[in-house]
Amino acid sequence: MSASEFPEFRLGKVLATSFTATLTERCGEAVERIPVPSRLVDWLAVNGLMVDSCTETQLDHARELRESIHAAATAVATRQPVPASAVQVINNCSADGLASAYLTPEGTREWRLGSASVEDALSVIAADAISIISGERNGKMALCASPTCRAAFFDASRGSTRRWCEMNTCGNREKKSRFLANKRKNSSPVS
Repeated sequence: MSASEFPEFRLGKVLATSFTATLTERCGEAVERIPVPSRLVDWLAVNGLMVDSCTETQLDHARELRESIHAAATAVATRQPVPASAVQVINNCSADGLASAYLTPEGTREWRLGSASVEDALSVIAADAISIISGERNGKMALCASPTCRAAFFDASRGSTRRWCEMNTCGNREKKSRFLANKRKNSSPVS
């Protein structure tokens, strides 16, 4: 299967929540965006984390991290206790890798993996998750207002009032749905 046959990636500004967006429509008809190991390699590359290859076992490990991040972020967004199992997976992934942050000449951060392994890449994602879930960064965890999505996202907007994981997908879909419902309501014959 070629890359063009898979669903497109949803890329955001926050690495950890972009990673959780590799499974979308969690409360509807779920869309798996990393169904095979090669797609995880692709996703990591798009996010500046180049790895040589990925096995089925590494893909399973990545999905376990993804679901742990989602569970922890959802708990924080809903002001619930963070599941201990999620904390353990995130911490283990963070500790298992060898990666270093580097400052580029342009003044941005770049990650360099100790080796080109999936474990090193997952450690970067786990570290990013820790920084947003712990409240280390300015912003807050929130859940998408779409009833079929409910993705956890990091809201760094002014006033922290974002409602959608992505305006171009969930936000537009919900706005279109409301528009069509109002149009039907307003065009129905008056008795």
